[in-house]
Amino acid sequence: MEVQDWIESSIRALFCLTGITGNFWLGLRSLPKSISQLRPNDVLFMNLAASNLITNCLVDLPDTLAQFVNNWFMGRSYCGVLQFSSDLSETSSIFSTMFISMYWHQKLVGSISRGGAPVQMDDLRLVGVLLAGSWIVALMFSVPHFFIAEHDGNETLEVCEERFPTPAEKKTFDALYLILANVVPLVGITYASVQIVLTLLQSQKRITHHSKERNAPPTDVNMAEKSKVVNSVAYPQLRSNQSSSYQVRAAKSVVAVATIFIFCWFIHLVLRIYSSFRNSILVVKLTNFIGAFYTCFVPYVYLHGVKKLSCSWW
Repeated sequence: MEVQDWIESSIRALFCLTGITGNFWLGLRSLPKSISQLRPNDVLFMNLAASNLITNCLVDLPDTLAQFVNNWFMGRSYCGVLQFSSDLSETSSIFSTMFISMYWHQKLVGSISRGGAPVQMDDLRLVGVLLAGSWIVALMFSVPHFFIAEHDGNETLEVCEERFPTPAEKKTFDALYLILANVVPLVGITYASVQIVLTLLQSQKRITHHSKERNAPPTDVNMAEKSKVVNSVAYPQLRSNQSSSYQVRAAKSVVAVATIFIFCWFIHLVLRIYSSFRNSILVVKLTNFIGAFYTCFVPYVYLHGVKKLSCSWW
């Protein structure tokens, strides 16, 4: 291997190890002490961690090893498993990100506007149905890879390739996958993230307004009225803001993840469109690199958002 290849493989190996550690930690820290303490947020995080670990262990790890030996050494049978696992975990991870964004948007609005009242996605059954549906969609787009992934046995081949019977079938499959498994959840993630940002801005504006009212110099005319405002509005609002700090922190992490996701998705989309017109080993490597980047950093952002990025247990 040349120096450039060693550097590329070492970076992929570092991403893979970091991703496995982060997603394993996210899943582990999301486990409740007992079943009765299980919350929808825990289920969503564990599902995301499981989805990403499929990518880390069954896709990134073999692909990284293949880069070190400079050829695809695991044969055609595992080539199909790799393609299956790649789309399965990617689709499930995208939908999990969307559900997490929707959940924390509802929790943030419920905490700030309704004093922490239960929200629709606090229902474990609803979350279970949504996750089951996402896995069904993921399986629908992943199972065909067992029938179309091919390996020609060429010892110089550096990656696992798949070939469709006809170019028209490949374009149809890619179009359906792009719309149903990418665009739809992307719209949901973007909408929830924008709403979170707007809610945070409105909340900050209200806090600033109440702070100015408390600090304004009193007059003989409005002394009694100002006292009522401070006691009945400002202090309850302050207590509400303190109680919602956890939701605000978690919501900010959701926005950060959404930003990373949209950036990675856009680059991934460009590479996928390019690969539909021209087969390139470089494009395949870049696509895998972008996927590894997302699954590597996302768990740490979420752990920071829910204040679990530490070695203390629960």
